[in-house]
Amino acid sequence: YHHLLMNEKTVIHERFLPKQGSLQEMPGPKTLSNLVEFFWKDGFGRIHEIQVQFSQNNYGKIFKSHFGPQFVVSIADRDMVAQVLRAEGRTPQRANMESWQEYRDLRGRATGLISAEGEQWLKMRSVLRQKILKPKDVAVFSEGVNEVITDLIKRIHTLRSQEEDGETVTNVNNLFFKYSMEGVATILYESRLGCLENNIPEKTVEYIEALELMFSMFKTTMYAGAIPKWLRPFIPKPWREFCRSWDGLFKFSQIHVDNKIKDIQSQLDQGEEVKGGLLTYLLLSKELTVEEIYANMTEMLLAGVDTTSFTLSWATYLLAKHPEVQQSVYEEIVNNLGKDQVPTSDDVPKLPMIRGLLKETLRLFPVLPGNGRVTQEDLVVGGYLIPKGVSSLCHYATSYEEENFPMANDFRPERWLRKDNMDRVDNFGSIPFGYGIRSCIGKRIAELEIHLALIQVEKAFPSIPTLCIHLQESFKRFGSD
Repeated sequence: YHHLLMNEKTVIHERFLPKQGSLQEMPGPKTLSNLVEFFWKDGFGRIHEIQVQFSQNNYGKIFKSHFGPQFVVSIADRDMVAQVLRAEGRTPQRANMESWQEYRDLRGRATGLISAEGEQWLKMRSVLRQKILKPKDVAVFSEGVNEVITDLIKRIHTLRSQEEDGETVTNVNNLFFKYSMEGVATILYESRLGCLENNIPEKTVEYIEALELMFSMFKTTMYAGAIPKWLRPFIPKPWREFCRSWDGLFKFSQIHVDNKIKDIQSQLDQGEEVKGGLLTYLLLSKELTVEEIYANMTEMLLAGVDTTSFTLSWATYLLAKHPEVQQSVYEEIVNNLGKDQVPTSDDVPKLPMIRGLLKETLRLFPVLPGNGRVTQEDLVVGGYLIPKGVSSLCHYATSYEEENFPMANDFRPERWLRKDNMDRVDNFGSIPFGYGIRSCIGKRIAELEIHLALIQVEKAFPSIPTLCIHLQESFKRFGSD
């Protein structure tokens, strides 16, 4: 009887369980055609479009591809994405960071939270999470962020007054770039940089140029990681520009950290009690070395600027295109906060449309179109046995799937509103900040800066379309509307 039962189970298993395909059987573009697509046809500037084309038209929700020496399995299905993320261990590896690590080895620099891996990453995460991961911890930054927003509003008025029509701001993204840099530096460095002043300090100008180089060289940095080392003597520019931009970022960050060290030492010498924010805490606690603090301040500032600036640009662009949504948001702000109240983080939960606006903006226009993961164990995903070490999660493609988001091409912030306190609107189809323990540690800071800025810009300029938004840099990175 036992023998017959086992045979029956074997038959059931073979008939109804999916077979595990191999990587050889997995569809995907040929290596040569992929090289042509990305290195000849500017594929790194159209990653989001290629992602959608490959997943919806060519190869399906899971496909393989080569980027120079790198092999990647791309996953463009909400449930498969969830499976990969939920299988992560205690020290997930975000993506292939070999070019970042090579630069740090070349210059003798430490790794930060973005570039570190394994136990080193876990140690840094545990230190930094104490100050910037929880909403109540980030709430203390509201006052400093609001001071920056006050300067942002003044700057908008100044720029408008300089135009012939007295209303137009011709480069909103540049304006938000400087706001983002000023805001995140206020939190990280505990000091102002002067990005929104009429005459920006020379050292700040140098750093802005280094940041702009890194962002403008976005495609170049992708090439830097994809081009084999033996080809660099023949194609030197990507790697040279990659190193030059990092040199500028580290230099500026080190100046501000060193200044804070001097300030703390001066206070101690005078017998004063030392108080401060994140940087002061890191320096006094000595849980990280000074080199590790340099690296983390540099990487977090790099990651924090474009997250905020591009998202603010797209949010105001979407409001300008949908005046009925803008009116709804404005009325919610006035009805719940009044026209004169300066908002804090405690006020954001009273404004569900502002929160929905941010989530919907990030669904439609995520800063990056995918989340990289270097899987640490072999996984069976979508019927294929994927060996550890290769994975890319295509959340741009999943964000535009009708099964994940009905009327997916439409701008509908209300889709994120909760019906009651027990309702949650979670969806692995849109994960712009990542998920789990390796999610963006600066998420709360970015949300604070964006929420508070949108509230005050809405109050100060109820008719956003008159700002005449131009998002040229955003379009360069994300393609045309």
